[in-house]
Amino acid sequence: MINTANSDKVLMDKNTAYKTVDSEIQTLEKLKQELNYESLSKALDLMQNSKGRIIITGMGKSGHIGKKIAASLASTGTPSFFVHPAEASHGDLGMITEDDVVIAISNSGESKELVDILNYCKRFGITLISITKNPGSSLGKAGDITLLLPNNGEACPLGLAPTNSTTATLVLGDIITVSLIERKGFSKSDFNDRHPGGKLGSILQRVSDLMHTGEDMPVLHQNSGMQNVLLEITSKRLGCVGFINDDGVLTGIITDGDLRRCLSARIFDEKAVNIMTKNPKTISPDTLASEALNIMNTKKITNLFAVDDNNKPIGVIHIHDLLANGVK
Repeated sequence: MINTANSDKVLMDKNTAYKTVDSEIQTLEKLKQELNYESLSKALDLMQNSKGRIIITGMGKSGHIGKKIAASLASTGTPSFFVHPAEASHGDLGMITEDDVVIAISNSGESKELVDILNYCKRFGITLISITKNPGSSLGKAGDITLLLPNNGEACPLGLAPTNSTTATLVLGDIITVSLIERKGFSKSDFNDRHPGGKLGSILQRVSDLMHTGEDMPVLHQNSGMQNVLLEITSKRLGCVGFINDDGVLTGIITDGDLRRCLSARIFDEKAVNIMTKNPKTISPDTLASEALNIMNTKKITNLFAVDDNNKPIGVIHIHDLLANGVK
């Protein structure tokens, strides 16, 4: 038996979800069409050329969005942090210097908690970027540059709870963040340096972060005898030995699998150069660890030597190193 009351509730919730999403999409369309891109570009110039930090401030829901914007900027190469406007009035104004750029956020532009920060910026000539929907507000008039949010109401049926406005502010913050990433040429490697932990850290690890180097790297001259090869592969415990010529260039590799396949009573009469696999697959130490794992899986190998521009070995990585560090 169908529960009619429950079906009606699901339908009502679905309609509310549709209305909320549609309302916020309309607001973002207005942001895209109405944003003053000349003002945006000038604001980006100020932030990019700042000798200090980007200070974000805002009260209530604007403050919550501001914290996210500050975190995004800081993690993508633009030093930034959030200052709570109430705390600013009780000493935290000292965190703001004349070299900084302040971004103040208020949907209405009349948050009284921002007054002390606005006055402080004017007093000491600190660049102020205002984000508000009201150009005639106190915040709108105070900004050296004002970036206007679309005045499209809220998705809230009461027209009170910040919904459309906070979404637009969040997206404007993302526009600023992404624009500065592109202007500065911020790379995956730069991003990895700021995200060493967690899933992002494992995704962005490079071969150089995990490879074995120096005395831990199993490397011999290509004319070494097989007895030395066996000792090297056993002592280094990486299942392989790389071989170099007189110039230090990597010329070949022998794996423990190769040894098993070539095992005979006369193997110790041979030299490595006669048994090794020549011109082995190599990798740059700057390669993402995930790419190294993909190469190993595709080639059905368990080791890769990392080489410099002259094909000289500087490290070796084993598939177990990748899996043990969460690389996928």
